[in-house]
Amino acid sequence: MSLASWFRWNEPPNRISQRNPTEMVVETLMMELNWQTKQAEKQQRERENEYRKIKTGVDYGWLVSYPKQSYDISPGERLQLEDMCTKIHPSYCGPVILRFRQLIAEYEPEVQEVSRLFRSVLQEAAEKIKEEEEAKKLAKQWNTKNKTSLSLTTFKSRSRISPFISDIKTISEDVERGTQPTRRVWSMPEFRNAK
Repeated sequence: MSLASWFRWNEPPNRISQRNPTEMVVETLMMELNWQTKQAEKQQRERENEYRKIKTGVDYGWLVSYPKQSYDISPGERLQLEDMCTKIHPSYCGPVILRFRQLIAEYEPEVQEVSRLFRSVLQEAAEKIKEEEEAKKLAKQWNTKNKTSLSLTTFKSRSRISPFISDIKTISEDVERGTQPTRRVWSMPEFRNAK
């Protein structure tokens, strides 16, 4: 008997990820926000260095050591953004990131403006999701209404009225014969199926 059978080293893991898709969306979007914040801070430093070079004419950038990340989003704002991220469907995660990157490239915001820009992208996506859900509800309602109306039209098309058939009884025939009319309402024509 081999030792490999005692240990489960070479068996593939049977476990499926325990993470919820919503958690994965929140984590992905917040990682993108953190990365874009770092990039905006780096670009802001580079702009400041360029401005100093132009102003003084001397480059002292090699002497300066910067902290890893000096700007951080407040905990309250981070919680609000995470809450907004939970409303984003996993299929919209990629388009939200692409839209956010597009706006970052277009506006080149300051570090403090990155979270506001991210918030606007999340709001835009949430509104779009809400509009699509409402459109689906209306389409579903429309489809169910159409199904019922189509079934009624099919029923109506099957029944035929033949006004020239001689066995249709009228009130005048019953009065002339002196018979009692049946309990049927005589103002309504009689419907018969065509064979």
